[in-house]
Amino acid sequence: MKLDWKVIIGGGILMYVAQFIVGFATGHFIHEGVLDPLYRLTTEFWRPELNQDPPDMAALMPRWISIGLLTSLVYAGIYDNIRSAFDGSGMIKGLKFGLIMAIIYILFCAAFSGIFNLPNAIWGWWALEGLITFPIGGLVLGWFAGKFASD
Repeated sequence: MKLDWKVIIGGGILMYVAQFIVGFATGHFIHEGVLDPLYRLTTEFWRPELNQDPPDMAALMPRWISIGLLTSLVYAGIYDNIRSAFDGSGMIKGLKFGLIMAIIYILFCAAFSGIFNLPNAIWGWWALEGLITFPIGGLVLGWFAGKFASD
């Protein structure tokens, strides 16, 4: 396994930033809008910070940012090692990778829906959000790798 640290660090950070920005839009619409009533009905599943009125998002940001960055760096490392399997430009390769990651995420949502007794609407909207954020993140990662990888 080769490690192109430029792609892993630079591409991973850009992937994270792209998904974070998209998450502001999807978060407002999905989490603060459509799913808010369902979240209020299932408070036993959420961290205490999220059950406060108003929710203490700032308390959870360090956790969310650090986990999100670590995850994006791992995704970038995986992508860098399999991107040659995809056809197309860097952006197309990244988009294909993002779609694969979205499919895996959706399958995890389906699997966890058989464990956690949350309404199906929550799982469905979370899956839809993954179908939006992962391909966009992959697109940005692919663009970066296509431009700056040490091939």
